[in-house]
Amino acid sequence: MARAALAAATPPVLAYGCGRSYGDVCLNPDGTLIDCRQLDRFIAFDAATGILACEAGVQLGDILRVVCRPDRDGTAWFLPVLPGTRFVSVGGAIANDVHGKNHRQRGCFGNHVLSLEVARRDGSLATCSREQNQELFAATIGGLGLTGVIVTARLQLQRVPGTWLEAETVRLDNLTDFFAVSAEADTAWDYAAAWIDCLATGAALGRGIYSQARHQPGNAPPLAPPKLTIPITPPLSPLNRVSLRAFNSAYFHWHGRRQRHRSIVPYQRVLFPLDQLGGWNRLYGRQGFFQFQCVIPQDAEREAIADILGDIAASGDGSMLAVLKRFGDTRSPGLLSFPMPGTTLALDFPNRGPGTLNLLRRLEDIVVAAGGRLYPAKDATMRAETFRRGFHRLDEFLPHVDRGISSGFVRRMGLA
Repeated sequence: MARAALAAATPPVLAYGCGRSYGDVCLNPDGTLIDCRQLDRFIAFDAATGILACEAGVQLGDILRVVCRPDRDGTAWFLPVLPGTRFVSVGGAIANDVHGKNHRQRGCFGNHVLSLEVARRDGSLATCSREQNQELFAATIGGLGLTGVIVTARLQLQRVPGTWLEAETVRLDNLTDFFAVSAEADTAWDYAAAWIDCLATGAALGRGIYSQARHQPGNAPPLAPPKLTIPITPPLSPLNRVSLRAFNSAYFHWHGRRQRHRSIVPYQRVLFPLDQLGGWNRLYGRQGFFQFQCVIPQDAEREAIADILGDIAASGDGSMLAVLKRFGDTRSPGLLSFPMPGTTLALDFPNRGPGTLNLLRRLEDIVVAAGGRLYPAKDATMRAETFRRGFHRLDEFLPHVDRGISSGFVRRMGLA
C-alpha cells in the first residue's frame, strides 16, 4: 500500500503517522500526506530474544499493551526507549529518533532498531540495517521522513524486572542542585528528569522537582484512557502570567514539601504523565503554543541553561511544562539525531504573538553561542543557519533524501 501510494502521489509528498510532532516536520503545506496509520500490523515477536517485527504505523502504546507483559518469572520485555507519550508510531519514533528519560542508559530509539524496510519514490523497497545499505539506514534514523516511507521495522526490546516502577522525587532548591542530584542518578536509576520552575529567580533560579525511577517486579495495571479530558478549546487560554506563576509556585512547594519521597507506581505515571489528561493542548487556547527544546554540550551547559532560565524569568512568559534532563554519550546511528552529551531543556510557551517569538529568538541565540542545537521534532521557529550549524552531518545526509519528498520544515530550512 505504502509503495503504491508513494509512487502515485503528487509531490511534494510526506509520510504522516500520529502527528505528535510540535512543529512542521510532520506537515506538508500544499503537498501530499500519506497516512501511515493503517500500517498497524504486528508481524512477529520472538519471546526468547525480544525481537519484534511490526509495521511502521503501530503505536508504541500498542506494543506496550500487546507485547510488554510479564512472563511467568515476573520479568517482561519492554521498549528500551519511550518518549513522553505512548501515542507515537514506530515510524515516527524512528524518523525523529526519539529519546526518553533514560538516554544516559539506553540512548535513542534508533539505537534499538535492527533493520528497516523503506519504500522509495521509484517504487523500490529497500531493506537497510547496520550491515545492509548502511548509509540509508543511518540517514533514515532521525531523517525526518525524508528518505522514503518506513514500512516495517525490527526492534530489539529489553528485559526488565517488571512493569511497576520505584519512583523517587527530590526537591531541587536551585540549578546547582540539579547537576548534583543528576550526577548521583547515573547508574542507580533507569529514568530521570526534572520539572523546573522557569519563573524562579535569584538564589532560587532553576529550582524544581527531580524525578527518578527504576523497574520493579510485578505487573502494573494496563494502559487506560485518560482519566480526564479537556472537552473544548477556550477562546482565551487560562494560562497567563499570573496563573503560570501561581501554578509553578504551588507545584514546587507541594511536591517539594519533603526533601525526598519514594513510592511504587505504574510505569505510565512516570513515563507518560501528560497522557493522563486528554486534550491537554486545548488549555493553550486557539492561539496554541510553541515548544522549545535545546541541548547544550557539557562544557557550556551550566552557564547557558542559567542564561536561558534567567531570560525566561525576566520576560514573565513562563511555562508550566519545563523539563530538564541529562543526555549521555551513547551515539545514535542516525546522521541527524538530536542528542549530544550534555543537558536538554524543553518548555511549552503559550503563543502570545511577537513577544513570544522574540523570546524564542533570544533563547535560540543563547543555544547557538553555547554550541548547542534545537530539536526539529519540536520546532516551529528555528532559523536555517541554526539548523545547519547544529547538525554537523547534514551534508552527509542530504544525498539520501528521496526526490519529491519534502515537508514544511524542510522548505523552511531552505533545503528544498
